[in-house]
Amino acid sequence: MGRLSNKLYSVGQFVCRTYFRLFYRIKVEGKENIPSDGGILLCSNHIHLLDPPFVGAFLKRQTRFMAKAELFDAPILKRLLPKLGAFPIRRGMSDRQALRTGLKLLKDSEMIGLFPEGTRSKTGKLGKGLTGVGFFALRSNASVVPCAVIGTYKPFSTLKVVYGPPVDMESARENKISAEEATEQIMSGIQRILDENHH
Repeated sequence: MGRLSNKLYSVGQFVCRTYFRLFYRIKVEGKENIPSDGGILLCSNHIHLLDPPFVGAFLKRQTRFMAKAELFDAPILKRLLPKLGAFPIRRGMSDRQALRTGLKLLKDSEMIGLFPEGTRSKTGKLGKGLTGVGFFALRSNASVVPCAVIGTYKPFSTLKVVYGPPVDMESARENKISAEEATEQIMSGIQRILDENHH
């Protein structure tokens, strides 16, 4: 990441924070659960198009979001997304190139933001996670941090983001569990946050 990109990202974060604080009652919890260094896999539920900027706006570390390849076809986004650190993935996490890129970023101690469900939840309930997420968790030494967006994006309502304690992947890696099982453990971590914040 060049300095320009980081500067652009910081400006983007500032704009997003300002927007969210103007239009919603914002609560951010659990930032202390995000390690200050090393690779991180930040895995969140997905309820709205604005989830990526919301999940990343209040964190010190830059989040490199894995975004649907179609977004990179849009004229403005095509130039903007790479500058903001995002990288494309073709449908459904079976994109080898994207998996290689993601692993390299984690190895380089970057933080990757993922939405394991692969698509927005229509009901607000957490769906099934894609196996590729477990693949990242098992194939890297990254910390896996579950995250949940809670509330609604209706103007002036309360919108909360909670970063949970890292999911223990050490034993999963040692026991050579399947990527599917690893994904299930990560999804359980996200579900736990949702359950704890259920009103």
